[in-house]
Formats: sequence, structure tokens, C-alpha cells
Amino acid sequence: MRILLIEDEIAIAGFISEGLAEEGFAVDVAHNGKEGLAMALDHLEEYDLLLLDWMLPGMSGIEICRNIRKQRPAFPIIFLTARDTVDDVVFGLETGANDYLRKPFAFEELLARIRVLLRSSAGEQTVFRHKDLELDIARHQVLKSGAPIELTQKEFALLELLLRNKGKVCRRSRIIEKVWDIHFDHDTAVIDVYINALRKKLDTAGQVSFVQTIRGVGYRVNDD
Repeated sequence: MRILLIEDEIAIAGFISEGLAEEGFAVDVAHNGKEGLAMALDHLEEYDLLLLDWMLPGMSGIEICRNIRKQRPAFPIIFLTARDTVDDVVFGLETGANDYLRKPFAFEELLARIRVLLRSSAGEQTVFRHKDLELDIARHQVLKSGAPIELTQKEFALLELLLRNKGKVCRRSRIIEKVWDIHFDHDTAVIDVYINALRKKLDTAGQVSFVQTIRGVGYRVNDD
């Protein structure tokens, strides 16, 4: 899952982005309104949710929200703001935000709101299955033959990407960008380490691995 955070307070942006990264999300950050809107509109199809401060330099969160709503009416947006009157809440929601969180807030509450909103997004699939494997994004849980399997955050994110694209080849460049949030040429050997870890935890002894290596290209989970 990839989140765009538009927040001008450096400390708050760092607190949120570090917390979300630990939970397995890829996070891009903008610190002013114009930069944030440009990032959103240029890459809107790549993002799953927007965390948006109301009062920003360059362009307000309200203006950004209105612009994004024209492009993707159902795109999940959560306002983060110190404005806390009932009128402010109503105005923010009527502008197009799906949810509204008052500053200061506990990270656990923000995380819960994000997961609820992602789970309820129109048409958003949150459970992925392959043979005896089941990955549930909302519960952040992986089951094999009904038994829970403990995965690290990166292992979970990698498995989610592979299952979301079942039957398709996930190129190494895309994996490193989506799972490790790296946007340039980089040593992708770390991917092999995590693929091997997934295989050890999830493969069935005596059977072909559920992850197929496409040599020189990437990896694929087959449909069958």
C-alpha cells in the first residue's frame, strides 16, 4: 500500500511517515500544498490513500482535496488538522474528505482510521488467496492452511504485491520501488533474501515453490 502525506510540519511528517513505514506502508511526503498537489496528480493511480493537512503553504488542503476529487471521486482522503470546531469538521467532509483527525492524535488511532478507510474503499480487495495461503490486509494477517504465519513488515508487503499481481511478472524494479520505496536504480539483491525467507515460511515441503523466478526479470505467483 502506498500513501501520500502532505504535511508542512517536519516533525509531524517524520513521526507519521516513520510509523507507517514500520507498519509496511510506502510513504511519499510533500511539505507544501503546490508540491503535494503536483505529486498527487502526477501519480494518483499509484497511491492508495492521501493524508492531508488543512493549512499548508502554497495551497490549502481544501483546494487540494477539491482538485483530487475531480480526478478520482472515490479516492480515500483523511484530513489532519488542528481546526476542531463542528463547522470545520462539516466543511472538511463536505469538501470531499472521507475522514477527519484532530491534532494532536495518537498514531494508533491514525493507523486504525487508515485501515478502516482502505478496507471500505469502493471495490478495494483486502483478502488475497492462493491455494492454502490467505493474506488479509485489514487484519494484517497471513494464514497457511488456516494457521497464522508470522511475517515481517517487508515480507508481508512483498507477499501482498505478489498476490495482488497473481499470474503477472513483478519486475525487480517495481518490487524495490513498491516494497522498499526506492525510486532509482539500486542493488536489488535484497529482494532475493526476502523471497527466500517467504519460501521457507510458506512453501509446502516436497512441492514446487509458490513463487516462480523469472530469471533476469523478477518473480511471479502462478494462477494455478
